[in-house]
Amino acid sequence: MAPTRYDQRVRVFVQVRGGEHDWREAEARFEAHGWPVRDAHPAGQGPLGAALEPDPGSRVYEIEVRLFGAAKGSDRGAADRVRKVLRGARLEGYVRRAEPLERDRELFPHWRVVSTAHRRPGRQPAWRRHLTRAVTRLGGHDTGAFVASGPRQALRLARADAPAGAPRPAVAVRPLDGRRREPAPYRREERLERSVYTLILRALLAAGALTLASAAVPGAPRWILGAVALFAACGALWSGWDMSGEGKRYEGVAVAVLCLLVLAASGTGLLGGDDTAWTARRILTTAVVAVVLAGLWLLVRQWTWGEWVAWAVPLAVTLTVSAFVAAGSVLHALYADGLSFGPEDLDVPPVWQFAAAVKLLVMLSLVMVVPAWWGFAKHRHHRYAVPGDGTNVILNVCLFVAMLAGAGLQALHSAGTAVDRTVAAAARGEDPPSYFGVEPEWTCVRLVVPAGELAGEGPPLKPTRPYLSFGVAGETAVLWDPVTREPVKLPANQVWLGPAESGKVTCPERPPGASKHS
Repeated sequence: MAPTRYDQRVRVFVQVRGGEHDWREAEARFEAHGWPVRDAHPAGQGPLGAALEPDPGSRVYEIEVRLFGAAKGSDRGAADRVRKVLRGARLEGYVRRAEPLERDRELFPHWRVVSTAHRRPGRQPAWRRHLTRAVTRLGGHDTGAFVASGPRQALRLARADAPAGAPRPAVAVRPLDGRRREPAPYRREERLERSVYTLILRALLAAGALTLASAAVPGAPRWILGAVALFAACGALWSGWDMSGEGKRYEGVAVAVLCLLVLAASGTGLLGGDDTAWTARRILTTAVVAVVLAGLWLLVRQWTWGEWVAWAVPLAVTLTVSAFVAAGSVLHALYADGLSFGPEDLDVPPVWQFAAAVKLLVMLSLVMVVPAWWGFAKHRHHRYAVPGDGTNVILNVCLFVAMLAGAGLQALHSAGTAVDRTVAAAARGEDPPSYFGVEPEWTCVRLVVPAGELAGEGPPLKPTRPYLSFGVAGETAVLWDPVTREPVKLPANQVWLGPAESGKVTCPERPPGASKHS
């Protein structure tokens, strides 16, 4: 299907050998990919002329390849796409030349057509002239027409619909923007957008590097970060210079200086105080998140609606649902395993299972830097990221393995850290921290049956020593011995559990209210 959206148009000259049958096959392939055939000539004729040797068995096609991505490198990206299409069709074809078709648009001044029929002949009082001018600027005399051009041509366009021989229409134009003061030729739309984006990114880089340099220890790191901030600031000033038209360069530079000062003051805390200052962790986290989101956007924006409906949306929904169902118990299972429990020994409320699932998916999102890199590679027309490349399958498999491995390592680290904190707190006799709904508590344990009838698992019970209780799962009281660092599982109907102030207290010999012979 021919693409309806694209960023670049590239003029490509392709020499196809093999005769009439192969030529028709090549034309069909070009049409299937949405690449219009602009012209075709025998080898040795046409735009390339004598640059190619005459060959009656080959034909040179001039096609227009339309593709997503940046303008820089689009010529080679288009050539790689054509080469792989011909290779897949088993055709002998060669890309002889490729050049981007730059079709940026001028930003003409905008004008509104106004009626002049209200004007009276002769000189009018000053108050009437000012009132008429104010009403005109507020749109009181607009005709509903709009024109875009230079000042002189705008007036001619406003009066261009008069029939031949008819009197000149009583209309004029009023400006809608400040571009009317710029000399022709006017600025280009996409170039201006690139300059604005580049200015913002370089100003942010300069402010972030300056903030990190101010917080870094004296030495090489501070000098390196200072140099990065200086070069980024110079780049921002150049972007401001480039985005302004002739005669107004100072305006763009002033905007760049203002952006640098505001961002630098915000980063160092001069605007909102130390509480709003950028920290190194905040800067790096924000940069990583921004880069990942940008890379993912560059990746998914190239998908067609057919791809979204056919597999992307169903796959995303399926993975999301299954991830929440499975991820809700992954972190709790790892935490339980670190304390020698089983996953069934922890009774976790559903709301905390959902919170653990969100945490795991956040961990997984950090690994999305790999598909984000893939999105940048496709946008920059890297050869290994061209559609149809056999390495795509291998890279996708490696991507999937890397995502699972990265998320698994982060989950293990999270659960392992929680286990270490619990064990350390238990050794000190303090209250251990909770972990996604699992809240260990110091508990005194007393038997309500003779010791010989007790059925349980774990080391022998010491009634005078407090244990960590992880609640009751089913009909089993789940305990943890801080001395032996082993789990103790006892039937809930055979023991009495009472709260203890800490792990340093001594538990009473029998439950409160129980007789000496009970």
